[in-house]
Amino acid sequence: MKIVIPGGSGQIGSLLARVFRADGHEVAVISRDRTIPNAIVWDGETSGAWAKALDGADVVINLAGHTVNCRYHSKNRDRIMNSRTNSTRLVGDAIGHATCPPRVWLQASTATIYSHRYDAPNDETSGIIGGKEPDAPDTWKFSIEVATAWERTLDAADVPNTRKVKLRSAMTMSPDTGGIFDVLLGLVRRGLGGPSGDGRQYVSWVHYEDFIQAIYWLIEHEEIEGAVNVTSPNPLSNAEFMQAIRDAWGTRIGLPATRWMLELGAAFLRTETELILKSRRVVPGLLLQKGFVFRHPTWPEAARSLCREWRGRSATKSHDASPSS
Repeated sequence: MKIVIPGGSGQIGSLLARVFRADGHEVAVISRDRTIPNAIVWDGETSGAWAKALDGADVVINLAGHTVNCRYHSKNRDRIMNSRTNSTRLVGDAIGHATCPPRVWLQASTATIYSHRYDAPNDETSGIIGGKEPDAPDTWKFSIEVATAWERTLDAADVPNTRKVKLRSAMTMSPDTGGIFDVLLGLVRRGLGGPSGDGRQYVSWVHYEDFIQAIYWLIEHEEIEGAVNVTSPNPLSNAEFMQAIRDAWGTRIGLPATRWMLELGAAFLRTETELILKSRRVVPGLLLQKGFVFRHPTWPEAARSLCREWRGRSATKSHDASPSS
């Protein structure tokens, strides 16, 4: 297959590109970053020669968007919103004008689109779209506005010959340096991996191997379109989530972080506590209904798998860096 990945230079795009190429597929990455080897450069805001890459492609996976790991002041809010809606509109225009359009367009969205809740899980059919929760912080409401605007832009794209899928993805856990799991494991290794806040908030997650297989599965299953929750079937509380990482790593100590500590730390790190404190209880209703089988359905086992791989990669790096190697 020929697979085009706008926004493919981030963690998830790099992961997918690496796997697709290893499997023998032709991959074209479209990125703002001019330092990415062999990437097709765009600005994410205007049409250009990059659009030719989509003509004749089998699959487009649009992951473009400014990082949400930042403070949500007005300038960053504009960047977050516009980078997603503008790039999605541009991809839709390019597909609409293609002589041989791709047969499927997988568009990044987010599991954050659902409400902050503890009482029941959110699936694609009965899940509650967030933004109206009592006392929800303004930053949480902004995230919902972004997610819904992102999906509306996809819905508005006139691409009659291309199937559209919204990837409502949870946090993808991989052992890659700088990824979410790497950061969390770093806290655990330093004795700081205790519960965040009261620890009751649900964490939705997906092991990177299941994420990759879900992408392949969605490409192959031509009957699937619309919103798809790409998450594990077993979200769990933040306290249980961090406990499982500590157990997998083999450490007992995990100092908790109170809400005020998290707010202070988020301000220092120039990020938002919404990424930690919002309860994301999201389940993959459609994937399960249609027969998708998860390799890593439960977090304790997935955490052990990721810790083993992290250790293996770390040992390899240490050996490669040693003077005698």
